[in-house]
Amino acid sequence: MKVMWHGHSCFEVKNNVTVVTDPHDGKSIGIRTPIVKADVLLISHDHFDHNCSRVVKGDFVTVREPGERIEKGVKILGLPTFHDDKEGSKRGRNIVFKFEMEGVRLCHCGDIGHMLSTEQLKALSPVDVLFVPVGGVFTIDGAQARKLVNQLKPKIAVPMHFRVGGLSLSIQTADQFLEGLPESKVLRVGNEVDFVPEELPTETEYWVFSP
Repeated sequence: MKVMWHGHSCFEVKNNVTVVTDPHDGKSIGIRTPIVKADVLLISHDHFDHNCSRVVKGDFVTVREPGERIEKGVKILGLPTFHDDKEGSKRGRNIVFKFEMEGVRLCHCGDIGHMLSTEQLKALSPVDVLFVPVGGVFTIDGAQARKLVNQLKPKIAVPMHFRVGGLSLSIQTADQFLEGLPESKVLRVGNEVDFVPEELPTETEYWVFSP
């Protein structure tokens, strides 16, 4: 299985099918435009830096609503959450997507702005690969993201939605999220990584993608 990062919250997860999450157009936020082709497109919320489906190629199915469904063999759970800690009154709704590919359970948190309830954590568990925003301001911050990782206990935790060179959004870097972690648990993987599901670690590793 291959995971590629296209900046911000846009990932491409590829095996026998390809799932793309939260595409942006690049230029509106100061980074490169994603070059992606999808079978399934997941959009967590309708903000410009997460919903640019026009850049995605292919004959894909778009999922942008909560609920359970199967699309092109991918089992999907869309869990309704909020973009802020005021029940959506500031920035609206958000969907956390859990999707399963070839037995690997992946969870993309979109722009979640609050901690999850016990019931929500139970609905999402177990998780193998967790994509979690860490930049604060518009989402949970690095410390909150670490708490969420500790609650869900994924095999792999992937920070997203953080400040990188050129990004025009005023959010934080991933430093707070990574602070104090053992070096042996933090892997710098470039902008893509291939892995064999059976070889995923038993204790959480942190995979940090770069542009």
